[in-house]
Amino acid sequence: MDSYQLKDLKPIHLLQNAFGTEIELEDGNSKPITYRILAEFSVKEKFYAVLESVQLNKNEEISLFYINENPQGELELETIMDDDEWEAVAELYDELTVTFDE
Repeated sequence: MDSYQLKDLKPIHLLQNAFGTEIELEDGNSKPITYRILAEFSVKEKFYAVLESVQLNKNEEISLFYINENPQGELELETIMDDDEWEAVAELYDELTVTFDE
């Protein structure tokens, strides 16, 4: 797995253009969960989404997904199964959003 660098990141808006600022996904029990779309970007020809559960946002945990288009042209989110890739994307998002107090 190659490491990602901030200079390779390109902002995209696929989900936001299709769904707005929030998206509803189903958990493993087919129960709907609303997520806030925090960021979308492409890196090395892969598309990623950074989401935060509206219900669980007090934990400040993010969820990372691939953004794919199915044969019918609909957007789909896929779990990032590779731990190294997940960590690289999470670190890239941290770099994107970090602020320093002066």
